[in-house]
Amino acid sequence: MKAFVRACSAAAIAVGIATSAIALSSPAVAQKSEVRYIVNNTPITSYDIQRRAAFLRLQRTKGDAGEQMIDQTLQLAEMQRLNIAISEQQVDEAYANFAKGNKLTTAQLDQIMAQAGVTSGHFKEYIRAQMGWGRVLQAKARQSGGSGGLISEQEAVKRILENGGQKPSTNEYLLQQVIFVVPNAQRSALLSKRTAEANALRSRFSNCESTRDQARGILDVTVRDLGRNLEPTLPADWAEAIKATRAGGTTPAKATDRGVEFIAVCSVRSVSDDRVAQLVFSEQDQKAAGGGGNESGEALSKKALAELREKAKIIKR
Repeated sequence: MKAFVRACSAAAIAVGIATSAIALSSPAVAQKSEVRYIVNNTPITSYDIQRRAAFLRLQRTKGDAGEQMIDQTLQLAEMQRLNIAISEQQVDEAYANFAKGNKLTTAQLDQIMAQAGVTSGHFKEYIRAQMGWGRVLQAKARQSGGSGGLISEQEAVKRILENGGQKPSTNEYLLQQVIFVVPNAQRSALLSKRTAEANALRSRFSNCESTRDQARGILDVTVRDLGRNLEPTLPADWAEAIKATRAGGTTPAKATDRGVEFIAVCSVRSVSDDRVAQLVFSEQDQKAAGGGGNESGEALSKKALAELREKAKIIKR
């Protein structure tokens, strides 16, 4: 959410300034659409680009709308590749908070977006990409090799020696994910029922070895073994719930874009090695830097997008 707020701060100011004029006079974007780019088999239409151009005008910022849509398409594809999902609920909450921050109701913000030619759907997809891309960058920053936010092995060894040879420790979680699938077309009708089913399974949960047996007979349930995860690498949207859950227990169930999910904590143990030292010291540096890490984060984002563009097949029509 912090990354999204930073990304949208300029838009928030612009909406606050321009609301009254837009609400009365901004033209709607034409609906006629032609494919302008194909990015790894994903089309970007003239209508997509028109909406992004309208969004840039609303932000009062300069930029190439077509290039931004290429970047967003690559971001969303990378999120999918890394299995990073932002639920509709998270997007709607961010959208509502954005409206509230500009002293608007969501209905008023819907109207402004429509009359400006942006549309609420386009803005929400932008929100989804911004929130998910932040998690992509977190994942890349935690990769081995000391790049993208991780200190080097040599630096970690140096700090261990400065600590008298004592290595830091952290918790390692063995995790399992349980997903009660809800098709988007049936979300409003099934979400409550699936939440009740998820909570019923949680109440019967005893250990990760028996999860699949307990889920047998329940339609559209997926059980995924997530393996071992060090505490600094836990996904941001689950981290606090996982840390608050004892071994042999489950997190509360919550709605996601896939349906209703919970995480089972199979076991927890304290570990201490060179890899842990890299992660813990890096996390300490990031916390100590506070908001001062924005430039390095921006550099990481540019580098990651450049790498995706280099590998991508981008066809201009």
